[in-house]
Amino acid sequence: MKIRLIDVPMDFGANRRGVDMGPSALRQAGIKTALSVLGHQVEEEKRAVRVPIADHTDQGDPRVKFLAPIVEGCTTLAALVQESADQGVFPLVMGGDHSIAVGTLAGLGNHYRARLQSWGVIWIDAHTDFNTPETSPSGNIHGMSLAAASGLGHPQLTRLGGDFPKVDPSFIVIIGARDIDSGEKKNLKAAGVHVFTMADIDRLGMAEVARQTLEDFLESVDFLHVSFDVDSLDPEVAPGVGTPVRGGLTYRELHFLMETLCAGGRVASAEVVEVNPILDVRNQTALTAVEMLASLLGDTIL
Repeated sequence: MKIRLIDVPMDFGANRRGVDMGPSALRQAGIKTALSVLGHQVEEEKRAVRVPIADHTDQGDPRVKFLAPIVEGCTTLAALVQESADQGVFPLVMGGDHSIAVGTLAGLGNHYRARLQSWGVIWIDAHTDFNTPETSPSGNIHGMSLAAASGLGHPQLTRLGGDFPKVDPSFIVIIGARDIDSGEKKNLKAAGVHVFTMADIDRLGMAEVARQTLEDFLESVDFLHVSFDVDSLDPEVAPGVGTPVRGGLTYRELHFLMETLCAGGRVASAEVVEVNPILDVRNQTALTAVEMLASLLGDTIL
């Protein structure tokens, strides 16, 4: 199929700088070649998502830090993602921190809404990113992006791309969570989001988690979007992330999940976020992320 690479060098959403170089690290790790050898036609989005330098920018309201530049960048991204999906081209968004998901999900939400098609989100992350300005202990928007796409949070985030929830929370499945703020827990339960924590994965096994995700929770939707935060992996596998949390997914667990999602045949878009080359070791995290994305897009052992 046709895949369009969309770079978003955004690092406003978190406290630690460096994820703005994530797209370059993924390219150095061979993302384009890895997808091309699978038979995909890979093209570049030439219109860049312009992002100012965070250190030269006023953070604004400490409850929603860097709101203005994030909204500006995500508005541009939403249009690019929607256009790619409208053209039947698989958008693969490369961040950047997870605040970019506000734009990605807004673009997809508009695309599917116009076509009266149902869709769901598989959020692979150590964090659930379901805070609002009222519950966030940090004010970092990368921890609010999924809530905003569900219609919860600051109006400039929830209304980006249109004043409607971009995704139905009951069609969201989070996999790999192990660091959830107390306010987030309440938000998740009230919204009806399905969450598989690392404890659930330990108890059930990844095969059962994948089965329940696709057959019990998301069986009725037409298309799936996969949002892959590399901090879902254990830091021993992916050290180059800004918010590492011990006890994450193993290399094989995530490979199995990606392979299973691909076999389901409904994944129509994806994004990868939080690769931080400054904190990485010999680009290990980006290389691992490329391998996972290749599995999501058709690479198999045999």
